Amino acid sequence: MLSIPYFRPAGGDFAVATIRFRCIADRCVKDADGNYLAPNAKENHVGHGKYRSLPGDGPRLYNTAALIRSTPYIALSEGEFDTQASELAEVPCAGRQGTSAWKDHFEPPFAGYEVVFIIADDDEAGLASADRLAATMRNGKPIILGGGHDINSFVHTHGAEAYRKKLGLCN
Repeated sequence: MLSIPYFRPAGGDFAVATIRFRCIADRCVKDADGNYLAPNAKENHVGHGKYRSLPGDGPRLYNTAALIRSTPYIALSEGEFDTQASELAEVPCAGRQGTSAWKDHFEPPFAGYEVVFIIADDDEAGLASADRLAATMRNGKPIILGGGHDINSFVHTHGAEAYRKKLGLCN
């Protein structure tokens, strides 16, 4: 399992609020030839989920540090790896733990932005979730990257500049 810490601003420093875990077992994330699967490829998590949380830990926003930066826009992703890919592409991003993990109390921190790019995973659940969020966020703008991509696979395939261009952040 890969440990994914959830940091929270705490008095100027950052503290770990919780930890989630992602399965990275070879039998789950490699193909028959022993090569790692490409981002967004179908993994083989038979008998267990891809992610696990600590017992009793409910859904949280990931990368809340992005919410305290001075910027007119922010992206909202569907997962931790997508959040990290957006950040590496120099687009501030907070993430939710999948389409069903959104809670109403997550919305107020996004109210002060000119635009919230709601990045939809290009699947049925992702598209429906982006539509629901855009209907409640006055500044929400759903973005579909297309081609079956989430942020991570899109940036991996097309690059950071293509991602920023898809959001309308560069010419």
